[in-house]
Amino acid sequence: MRSKAFKFLVLFLISTSVFSQVEVKGRITDAENGEPLPFVEVYDKARGLLTSSDAEGYYSFTTTKTELTLIFLSYAHEIKEEVLLLDGQDKELNILLETLTVALTEVEVTARRKRVFELSRLKDVEGTAIYAGKKTEVVLVDQSMANLATNNARQIYSKVAGLNIYQNDDAGLQLNIGGRGLDPNRTSNFNTRQNGYDISADVLGYPESYYSPAAEGIEEIQVVRGAASLQYGTQFGGLVNFKMKQPVADKPLEVITRNTTGSYGLYTNFTSVSGSADKWHYYTFFNYKTGDGFRPNSEFESKNVYAYLGYDLSEKTTLSGEVTYLRYLAKQGGGLTDLMFEQDPFQSNRSRNWFEVDWFLYNLKLDHAISENTNFTFNFFGLDASRYALGFRTNRVDQVDPGTERDLIQGDFKNYGFESRFLSNYTLLDRKATFLTGIKFYNADNFQKQGPGSDGTGPDFRFYEDDFPNYPQQSQFDLPNLNLAWFGEHIFYLSDQFSVTPGFRLEYIRTKSEGFFKRINTDAAGNVIFEETVEDNRDFERDFLLLGVGFSYKPSRLFEAYANISQNYRSVTFSDININNPAFAVSPDITDERGYTVDVGLRGNYKGVLSYDLSTFAMFYNDRIGFVQKALSDGRVISERGNVGDAVMLGLESLFETDLAKLSGWGGDYSWSYFLNLAMIRSEYTRSEQPGIEGNQVEFVPDVNLKTGMQFGYRNLRANVQYTYLSRQFTDATNSVAANISGVIGEIPAYDILDVSLSYTYRFLKLETGVNNLLDNIYFTRRATGYPGPGIIPSAPRNWYVSFQVKL
Repeated sequence: MRSKAFKFLVLFLISTSVFSQVEVKGRITDAENGEPLPFVEVYDKARGLLTSSDAEGYYSFTTTKTELTLIFLSYAHEIKEEVLLLDGQDKELNILLETLTVALTEVEVTARRKRVFELSRLKDVEGTAIYAGKKTEVVLVDQSMANLATNNARQIYSKVAGLNIYQNDDAGLQLNIGGRGLDPNRTSNFNTRQNGYDISADVLGYPESYYSPAAEGIEEIQVVRGAASLQYGTQFGGLVNFKMKQPVADKPLEVITRNTTGSYGLYTNFTSVSGSADKWHYYTFFNYKTGDGFRPNSEFESKNVYAYLGYDLSEKTTLSGEVTYLRYLAKQGGGLTDLMFEQDPFQSNRSRNWFEVDWFLYNLKLDHAISENTNFTFNFFGLDASRYALGFRTNRVDQVDPGTERDLIQGDFKNYGFESRFLSNYTLLDRKATFLTGIKFYNADNFQKQGPGSDGTGPDFRFYEDDFPNYPQQSQFDLPNLNLAWFGEHIFYLSDQFSVTPGFRLEYIRTKSEGFFKRINTDAAGNVIFEETVEDNRDFERDFLLLGVGFSYKPSRLFEAYANISQNYRSVTFSDININNPAFAVSPDITDERGYTVDVGLRGNYKGVLSYDLSTFAMFYNDRIGFVQKALSDGRVISERGNVGDAVMLGLESLFETDLAKLSGWGGDYSWSYFLNLAMIRSEYTRSEQPGIEGNQVEFVPDVNLKTGMQFGYRNLRANVQYTYLSRQFTDATNSVAANISGVIGEIPAYDILDVSLSYTYRFLKLETGVNNLLDNIYFTRRATGYPGPGIIPSAPRNWYVSFQVKL
């Protein structure tokens, strides 16, 4: 019965495709000289991107509609709109585009068109969000020549100014980015979202992202700096939003499959299925990864499924749902001391350390256009997830694993919430204005347990309290968290060129910690000499108001000056308090962090030849949490995590991209571009109650952060080279250069990396290949305080990859 039903469904889809579709094709040329125009994008005005012209200016697509409004977009030419009536017969439509000579009014299409440059920026208003006066960056992933199979963040985010990236995961299982002195660990200083909803473990109580979307399924990555705190949450870093690929329009079925192989046993498969039929639209993919890792004891396996289903209730209302499931198991080779790294940077003396993540996300979204100028969205989202860390940990990471019981940390995360937004464009004193308001409800019910794991070697994530009752690191906590927020922003256009955007966010947070930890001391023979169970119940309630304002001045299409100032806030996470870590101690007085961020910049695009964004920023960080080295009365020196003091970071961030082919007057068959991404930052602790801290540099702040590269193409062949350099940086507020016995504290030396990549497309086939770290430099970017360490976590040596894509 199932077989017959399946066959019927396949025959139905085939018959629908064959008998209902018609083909529209033609050639797009320059009206002035008759030359073919490549890479012109063809949009259905109602549904989005349909196709692009090839190197000879030809385009084609299929559709089931009887009437279409087509938009033809080319950066250097006038936008052209054509109404096409279809009578069931194939249609040929040739298009002439006039050279762009005057400013154009805005044309609204469902999807944003691709740009000449790989990095774009958000408009003042998009959907039910306001970005006027903010520093925004949009990575157009489809145009990137990064190693997408392994989510290579160094390449994907190469044009996002000033990012500091941990580069120790050769599979891209986790994303670790920071910037402006913020710890990159699991992107915990950004508000991370997927299609506009939260995806981290607990937005306030544990804002770490163990899940990172597969880059091959991402359309674009939106990055909004500190001023995003008003709309998206209080984090100092701002917003990182992964916008997933959308269903293909006017096609019931499209299949893309990508297979990648590479160094150290790497194999990945990415297969997506997409389509639209009548009022239904769907997109889904499965992503599989496996490999041995570039160090011993580093094998991994990952499975990731994503599914989107949308239904047009009417022309003005869309209801959509999403589910995401990720499960991965990774063996962890452990951290190294500085001496071990010098002797052999790729050694491992941990063969029993494992890490497992089980992540399930769900989302239901209602998008309704109340009128042509007023929109409403409602997002309901949730997470049901767990993470397990198992292994032998000691503050002496060079100690050989004795094969005894292992430390096991369990984290369960169950949260749900909703965010509702209302945006209206209207006229105020004969000038346009935009008003946004929204509310957010977030409820989390998390659980954390630490205790003895098995004395075996495999990934056994069960507790063995009965077998090892005297294990010294035992704790168990329920961690409920409630968050309510009301936010709003308003764009006032004081003239056609100048706008002011004030905003606010009113927060209520109630964080609880209910549980206990045990203190157990034993003598040299393992006999218990002291045992105590300590109840630790806390109820931390607070409410506060954050304010901000942005300014934008656009005297022409080629230039914009922008500025903003916004308050920030970051609450203490329960991992700051409740995890027992042998590598460091936690100050009993640790508390929340507060401060504000300022951005001032110039950005624009000069005739499609030069795209630029030059900005300065200042981040004022009060009660910053970090590490200091403390001497105890018994002569011991320990690392303590707590509120170090007040700090300020001042910097210059710049991105310049130039289209050298256009500048050189080359024909349409060639492409040639160059980019320079340079950030220079000065940081200092301005106040601290800890001795020896004032005047020191802030952790995770390289003075120079440089990424530069060049891309060359001829027709469907493209080549890319990228160079990355970061100067040295410190990992603790004491600015220790020499390391301690755990490898957690110490300097991260300067490093540089060279990456090259190549791609070729032929009709429905695409081949990609590349070499990362071509010069085979030995370096590290991370001193881990816990898993996958503690200690130095080496970065990957020279490695290669080959990807083969088929698109049907």
